Amino acid sequence: MLLAPPAQAERVPASLTHTLEAVLEAPRSAEAVWASRQWINAMEPRLARFIGDAGLRRALLERVYHEAALAGLSPALVMAVIQVESAFEPEAVSHAGARGLMQVMPFWVDELGRAQDDLLDPWLNLRYGCTILAHYLAAEHGDVTRALVRYNGSHGETWYPERVMRAWLGHWRAPGLDGLPRDTAQR
Repeated sequence: MLLAPPAQAERVPASLTHTLEAVLEAPRSAEAVWASRQWINAMEPRLARFIGDAGLRRALLERVYHEAALAGLSPALVMAVIQVESAFEPEAVSHAGARGLMQVMPFWVDELGRAQDDLLDPWLNLRYGCTILAHYLAAEHGDVTRALVRYNGSHGETWYPERVMRAWLGHWRAPGLDGLPRDTAQR
């Protein structure tokens, strides 16, 4: 669980705490299982240019879908963020120190009181990245562009959200498969 211990809970924004708690409460319906299989099957050939191993592709897609669903995000948006941030390299480290698939800044580990967390662990990195992106979307009242600017830390600039939107709409968007089933998206 990503919630900070009680001694540091006051440092975590209330909206982030709410998001973190909500992701743990929703059961998966048959509709959600079906939707995830359809999306994964549609995305697997698209991911092949980035990840050659079919087993790794499928594992990543399953985890992206799962983490996106928990956070109430479009899994296609998460794929676009990963493409732009790390080109699907799980051990990527930016010049600014951001780490992993979703290029999470190390201060989040301290901010959430989880010093033991390794941001180069791809599954943990996805949990952090999706939760942080969901937090910024909530803070920006669903405005994807503004949330992406905050996620990247490129305040006042539009180059980053434009790159993510191009990747999302040009490569990861799958009409009819972009959204999440109602039971997972309604948080």
